[in-house]
This record gives sequence, structure tokens and C-alpha cells, in this order.
Amino acid sequence: MSYKYPLSTSTWQKEEYDALQNVIESNNFTMGEKVKQYEKNFANFIGSSYSIMVNSGSSANLLMIAALFYTKKNELKLKRGDEIIVPAVSWSTTYIPLYQYGLKLKFVDIDLHTLNYDLEKLEEAVNNKTRAIMVVNLLGNPNNFNQINNIIANKEIILIEDNCESLGAIFNKKYCGTYGIMGTFSSFYSHHICTMEGGMIVTDDIELYHILLSLRAHGWTRDLPEENQICKKQDDNSFNELFRFILPGFNVRPLEMEGALGIEQLKRLPSIISERRKNARLIKEILYNHPDIMIQEEIDESSWFGFSLVIKPSSKLKRENLLLKLKKIGFETRPIVAGNFTKNEVVNYFDYEIHGKLENAKHIDQNGLFIGNQHYPIPDAIKLLKDL
Repeated sequence: MSYKYPLSTSTWQKEEYDALQNVIESNNFTMGEKVKQYEKNFANFIGSSYSIMVNSGSSANLLMIAALFYTKKNELKLKRGDEIIVPAVSWSTTYIPLYQYGLKLKFVDIDLHTLNYDLEKLEEAVNNKTRAIMVVNLLGNPNNFNQINNIIANKEIILIEDNCESLGAIFNKKYCGTYGIMGTFSSFYSHHICTMEGGMIVTDDIELYHILLSLRAHGWTRDLPEENQICKKQDDNSFNELFRFILPGFNVRPLEMEGALGIEQLKRLPSIISERRKNARLIKEILYNHPDIMIQEEIDESSWFGFSLVIKPSSKLKRENLLLKLKKIGFETRPIVAGNFTKNEVVNYFDYEIHGKLENAKHIDQNGLFIGNQHYPIPDAIKLLKDL
């Protein structure tokens, strides 16, 4: 079914198609120089020392967790059974790598207005068993990192970020994804920039960077520099280094086409974010004081992945009626990410606990939905929302 107002549309122009054609003509399709250039450009843009491109944001989360199991730094090292706090609302691959590495998940409620951590509940949940906190910046919206850092001050707690929905979001003049020891990003079709599939991990820690390089490609040494933090190489060109494996790695390498697309898409990102923010200003104006619906409350500078519409607890409006109205006027809709994730059967495989009652997560799960934002003006679509 086609929608007048879809969740997402293509951000590609001539330069992206030319970039694809150039890779085709080069006859080099596997990860190569274009990927390296995109990684360098991305790190410079986001303000990190290192970036590692992988085949998806989901794989980025997987490698981020894996790297913490292989670091030699005790202050960063995780082990099976360690407790990690997660928000109750996010995408599946925020959580599943944690299960795959044997961590114990503690679900904490979200704030009904920001859709990020309820910071009072987060502070309550932190205890002497807490080893790490996964911070998810939901739908483009930064968390309040000042308060989060106050909560974990003087505690041996690792902070990591799933920033897959929030490329370009800024808190306190610093890009989200760079507040934790590592942060992840996605460039799937529906996200801010598109490299077909694709993800990125950023860090300022050189040892983690080298671990990630190895984990990305089979756990071998071939992609490591001769001088590195995790093994002693005989020689970069040594025959014996071609198939030497030092970590239990994966094969989550990106394609050269995806790197070439990333180079061009990153150039467009400032204008993409600017247009999304203009649309957000308009929707905030249109839905200000709406009797039944509230939208996400912005923390500092959101990159506005899309627009959540949450029925107010005081309203008698039913979501099924709201969905029908939106469908009638041409809007494509989705749940707010995966809603209250603890309702999913997959958690039966997890080692987990729930802190409190998750009342806000349950409310948005039953009374919330999501519509798309775009990288161009959509005033006609936004004005239709006034009469919902």
C-alpha cells in the first residue's frame, strides 16, 4: 500500500548514484578504501577518535558489547552475569546482544514525555551490582547526560550508547553517541542517512578500536596495524598473518558501495537535520496544547527521527480510532519503536529483572504511535494533525 505521507523517503541524489557506479567500474566490491574514507569522515564529523563501519546498526551493537568482553582493562571489562541497565522501550537489537553475551538485563521505565530514561527510576535502579548502563537516545532525542553522569559518578559503571536513531542529535554542544565509552549508529534506509544497510561504532579508546577491527572480520589480525594494543604481529605482510585468528569474531563487514554512499550522504547530513528540525518546530506549534495528543519533549537538540503521537492519560481517545483517522488522511504509522519490550516472548530467554512497574512504557505501548519526519518541508502533512 502506498501512503501520501510515508515513514521515510530516499535522500539519494545524483552524487549517490554516481558513487555506486564508480564502485561498479572499480570492480572492488568488498570493504576497501571507500569504507576507510567514510570511517575517517564520520569520526571527524561526530568528534570521535575512531570509527568502525559494519553491515548494520544491529551488528554495531553486537560488536560494542563483544568488545567489552575482550578488553584487558579491568575498569571496562564485562563478564557473563554482570548487570546492565536498559530502558524498557527500544529496538530488539538493543537487548539481544546483551543476552547473547550472558549479561543480566534490568529494565527501567521511560519518561512519558521525553521517551528516554525516567531519570528518577534510573537512579533508583543503580546499585552495587550494576556494571553498565545502555543509554538509548530514542527517535532522535538526547538523554540528559549531565544527570546520568551524576548518577554514576564515583561508581565503576560503564556507559555505552545505542544512538542508532539519533545521528546528529546534540546535548550540551556534543554529539550523542560520544558520551559513552562507545556509541553506535545506523544508516539503514529509514534513518537520517542511508547506505542501504550499514552501521557505525565510535570510540576514543584505541584498544577497543583495535578489538573492534578484529571482531568485525572473523577475529583475525589482518586488519590490525603492525603496532596495536591486542597482539604482536610478525609483519603486516607476513604470510603467517593472513589467516591468524586471535578473537572469537564475526563477519559483519560492510560493502564498498555502502562506504561510497556514506561519503556522499554525510555531506548532506547537516541540511537533512536542519530540515527535520524545521518540521519539528511546526509540529510543536500545531499540536501545542492539543486536548488529546502529546509529542516527544525535546532535550537540548533532537535530530527528530520521526514524530511520536501519544494519547494523554487524561484523554478518552482510543488508539484504534486515532490510527483510522491517520490512515484515512494518508499517514503511514508504526508503534513507538518496539513499545514496552518486556511484553515480547523473546524475553523468556533472557536473564532479566524489571525495576518497578514500567507504567509509562506500558502507556506508550497501548496508547502511542509513530509517524515519519522527512528531510524536506512537510507543512501540509503536519497541518492535518491539528484536527485529529
